[in-house]
Amino acid sequence: MAAVTPVRLVAGLRRRGGVARGGAAGLAAAGVSAAAQFALVVVVTRAVNAAEAGAFFAATAVVLMAAGVAKLDAGNGLVFFIARAKAAGHHDIFGYIRAAIVPCAVAAAVAAALLWPRVGPVAAIVPVVVLGDVLLAATRGSGSLRPTVLLDGMALPAAQLTLVAAVALAGRPEWLPLAWALPYVPVLVLAALAVRRRTPNSPGLPGAGRELWRYTAPRSFAGAIQAVFQRLDVVVVALLAGPAQAAVYTAATRFKVVGQLANQGLTQAVQARLVSALARGELARARELYQTATVWLVLLTWPVWLAYAALAPWLLSVFGPAYGTAAPVALVLAGTMMVATACGMVDVVLTAAGHTGMSLLNLLAAVACTLVLDLALVPAHGALGAVAGWSGGVLVKNLLPLWQLHRRYGLRPFGRHTPAALRLRTWAAA
Repeated sequence: MAAVTPVRLVAGLRRRGGVARGGAAGLAAAGVSAAAQFALVVVVTRAVNAAEAGAFFAATAVVLMAAGVAKLDAGNGLVFFIARAKAAGHHDIFGYIRAAIVPCAVAAAVAAALLWPRVGPVAAIVPVVVLGDVLLAATRGSGSLRPTVLLDGMALPAAQLTLVAAVALAGRPEWLPLAWALPYVPVLVLAALAVRRRTPNSPGLPGAGRELWRYTAPRSFAGAIQAVFQRLDVVVVALLAGPAQAAVYTAATRFKVVGQLANQGLTQAVQARLVSALARGELARARELYQTATVWLVLLTWPVWLAYAALAPWLLSVFGPAYGTAAPVALVLAGTMMVATACGMVDVVLTAAGHTGMSLLNLLAAVACTLVLDLALVPAHGALGAVAGWSGGVLVKNLLPLWQLHRRYGLRPFGRHTPAALRLRTWAAA
């Protein structure tokens, strides 16, 4: 075994410290975003009746679903290719960014036009959401997490909460969707400025567009399915059980954003490093990143799920007296999220290894499971039926890639790197 020289030791600490700092920043942003989104739901459910709150939540869910589809998963494609180009010593990456923006802008404009007759002027925010997300992904691919943390993780949810609360206090519920949508505009402007500072305007590498979309095309469909999967439940409840049940379901499952955002925060910090490690064939490094991120995710989220399961009746009453009966929904949610977080960022590792087609099949299986369970259970059981359908889809979405990673690469969410991630000196070094 090679000797551990001082240079190698310092390099190792810097490498692990970079992951830890990025993960801590992402998790801090996830905490701010989760708190702001929870507070926003409290404000809306307290300001208007359950039917109006459900209509608002359904409209915003449809808008975000459409934006998720129109993104074409170009953000993950940019992270993959920009990180890989930098790992190979290439810095001429503007061609990738340009190739990603144009199709996404067209798709977003079409989605906005189709949505306008159904949800009104709030549909116009779809292109803004899409382009802002793609540009922030470009900064992450370049190795900078700060714009995503500050803009998407902190400034956006805080501004949404402020404007929605102001509109609610003014007694103008019809303005709630507009108040929720407006903060996306400055996020887009600032994201564009961040990309411009970090990326020189250049012709780009030859064939950058073909290369990007050859990789991203299968994943685009998977990204659309993922976007639908994330918010399909609210829309299905509103259609099959009415907007009042949709409001109850949204309130009871609002805490799932804690796990989603914590996972997103760690993913944003680790994804580019995973791509670089797998591109260089460094399977041991990929295993270290995966296991370290998983144990952090479990430590940070399991206490939340256990507390939520124990305190659900009291916590749900914060939304209003009509919401306190949804404790069974909270119990199903907490148990499912504990299983999901114990799997770690399995889909991110799978796609970082280049298996986008396999990831797509996994998502299709998860959505099919959710739809079948929702159609069978929501008409009779309302919010409880919806969370059962969502739970089935989440389990499929996590357990399938977990088995695939173990079979192909021997990767597991816990292993010999788990104790090292828990040591105090590791955190101190980071």
